[in-house]
Amino acid sequence: MTHTLKVAERSDIYIGRAEELLPSLLPDGRVIVITDANIDRRHHSLLKGFEFVMIGMGESIKTLHTVETIYRRFVELGIDRSCFVLGIGGGIVTDITGFVASTYMRGLRFGFISTTLLGQVDASLGGKNGVNLDGYKNMVGTFNQPQFVICDPTLLDTLPEREFRAGLAEVVKAGIIADRALFERIEHSSFEELRNNHDLLGEIILGAIKVKADIVGRDERESGERRKLNLGHTFAHAIEKLSAEMNHGEAVAVGTALAARLALRLGVLSAEDAERIERLLTALGFSLTPPLPTKRLASAISKDKKSDGNALHFVLPTGIGSCEVRRMEISEIAKLSEEI
Repeated sequence: MTHTLKVAERSDIYIGRAEELLPSLLPDGRVIVITDANIDRRHHSLLKGFEFVMIGMGESIKTLHTVETIYRRFVELGIDRSCFVLGIGGGIVTDITGFVASTYMRGLRFGFISTTLLGQVDASLGGKNGVNLDGYKNMVGTFNQPQFVICDPTLLDTLPEREFRAGLAEVVKAGIIADRALFERIEHSSFEELRNNHDLLGEIILGAIKVKADIVGRDERESGERRKLNLGHTFAHAIEKLSAEMNHGEAVAVGTALAARLALRLGVLSAEDAERIERLLTALGFSLTPPLPTKRLASAISKDKKSDGNALHFVLPTGIGSCEVRRMEISEIAKLSEEI
């Protein structure tokens, strides 16, 4: 069964089989695909019939250098504003694709086939497109919605277990932010069920997308409520800046647990709900021990792109299915972090 949602009134999200959906979604004319070797190896059939540009893999290639390389390749191929750009891959591919398409010749139409759980529930949705700068996450980017995003649960069968688990951190995050039923659905499912049951997987993907689509629809450019989607990410980005030990989802799981402990310390989250959050993340296989002392995270937090002088908007869970955004001094966060 195919499900369709809309984000910010301009971007259509489809949950269903990619090969069945894609032909009717692509516009007439020339299509250029941006992808990586993983997709060529695992899902080569998706590339048949298209010109494509292959990029490298891993967070280290998510840079302006990679963007420049694609621009030059587009010039060589004669890509112009009549062309459509299709990103096929995980969050790195879709972030780069969206940024390139939004800036090349002042903007081309684009869409995504998201092939990772992390991408399907978070990275490919919402219109944020960007690259890293000197190790800082997504410091250069745009807000621009893709024409469509296809999320095909069957494409996740080939994901390594660790990569699949990384996406679950963002699903749990969505449940904590605004969907208690989604959180409880995951609580009552094992990792193996989530991994192997396409119907269940489609259900939780749909739930997470609805949370994000609803929030982005009310605050597309992150001036208020959209900040809630950053639950766990302040610490996560600091972890990713200072250590290569964890992938993004693993860092988000740690950051979410630390945010829950901080919320408990501030008296806005009950001990029972804080325990439920940590228990679920642990049951899914996450280690919740930061790879370095929380005291060391403070310097990186001060350079978070969402900081406002000496303060930032920190997301605190206030229950299962609710959270608040609080402007906090970075020094206060650092002090409290040493105590949790």
